Amino acid sequence: MIKPLTMLAAAVLATGGLGVGTVADSRLPVAETRADSACLWAGGAHPQGSEVVAGGFTYTCGGDAAGPHWFRGGPGGASTVPNPGADSNPAGRFSAGARQPGTDYDDYCVGDELIAGVEDQFEAVPTSGGLLWKSAGPVSGWTFDPGVVQPKSSTRSSGLCRDGQLL
Repeated sequence: MIKPLTMLAAAVLATGGLGVGTVADSRLPVAETRADSACLWAGGAHPQGSEVVAGGFTYTCGGDAAGPHWFRGGPGGASTVPNPGADSNPAGRFSAGARQPGTDYDDYCVGDELIAGVEDQFEAVPTSGGLLWKSAGPVSGWTFDPGVVQPKSSTRSSGLCRDGQLL
């Protein structure tokens, strides 16, 4: 006798998979997507389709298979959202695609040389464990709003680097 789960697996393979919201068997729950969720920016939730301005660019809240995502658009004016800098883990505070200027939090070492996080801007990118900040270009591509002072250097030095590890 063929088991119900084997039949379901065969049906999924034959039809190319279950679509979002598709129910193959009335006893199975409806699949949900996180892409319909609001996007986060510095802890604030913004609904799908909303637009914010940060660092001189517009970002539109949308979604992809991984969940809520900020899509960078064209130039914008003054920031409409807080920009604390990439100063802690973005998970639970930012959605993928959000960018922030770097801070000491983003410092790292290459050999015995310190690479200061304040020299780059960082983008929240999805990983298997959540989100992390990844360098997305030089900080010169970030427009600081009037009155916001960009950190010019790290408080750390290369003396804290040993064989590529920040001590």
